[in-house]
Amino acid sequence: MKIGAIEAGGTKFVCGIGNEKGEILERVSFPTETPEITLAKVVEFFQDKGVERLGIGSFGPIDINKNSKTYGYITKTPKLAWTDCDVVGYLKKYFEIPIYFDTDVNGAALGEATWGAAKGLENCLYLTIGTGIGGGALVSGKLVHGMLHPEMGHILVKRHSEDKYEGKCPFHKDCLEGMAAGPAIEERWGKKAYELPVEHKAWDMEAYYIAQGVVNFILTLSPEKVILGGGVMKQEQLFPKIRKNVVELLKGYIQTENILKNIDEYIVYPKLGDNAGLLGAMALTLVD
Repeated sequence: MKIGAIEAGGTKFVCGIGNEKGEILERVSFPTETPEITLAKVVEFFQDKGVERLGIGSFGPIDINKNSKTYGYITKTPKLAWTDCDVVGYLKKYFEIPIYFDTDVNGAALGEATWGAAKGLENCLYLTIGTGIGGGALVSGKLVHGMLHPEMGHILVKRHSEDKYEGKCPFHKDCLEGMAAGPAIEERWGKKAYELPVEHKAWDMEAYYIAQGVVNFILTLSPEKVILGGGVMKQEQLFPKIRKNVVELLKGYIQTENILKNIDEYIVYPKLGDNAGLLGAMALTLVD
């Protein structure tokens, strides 16, 4: 079966064609511009490719309630040009095939559970730390949906004792995203994350905030695997710091081997790497 997939990110769109084995046969990426420009490029890529299903993992917030009048929309987003954009409706004009729509991070969580680091598990957490922070979760084999969808990047966190930065989030200032996403790092320190040396104190602060998020989700969702992706997590020095902070913040309350003995295998980078989002969108089409 030929499957189309779209990783609709706030910075770039990645489109690909693959199959139910998780093999990517073709892919392309381009910057996220206005909906008119970007979605036209999406249509151009998939036109006459013969895809039988199309999965979309999108930045949010989005409407995933199939009974809603605005199902398939990107709703009230800081990326203002995309506010109230009917993504699914637009694509249905051109493709008479089943279209599956969810958050990019929910898709990535499903992709990692299907082909990646959480393969064979029914419970996992995927957090992306990049331009923004978002999270997706698989619980008892199903993606977490509800009134809306998880917005894990906007949980409230305790401020680091040395941090005087007010926070970048336009809604909450000092939520997890506001304190730890890439733009917050850049504004706080005057340099992009990848420009900071590995010994910079920014990484202790960053690990402290990310670990708080991980601890909160361990306590609420009890994932069997925690996967941390996104551009910021390419700074490999973060992983041991995050794991150490998680153990310290839990204070022995969770007595499992995952935490006490195997934390290096419990909190990990995506096995699917940079393809986690695209393969996640593909995996969405395999769930009935």
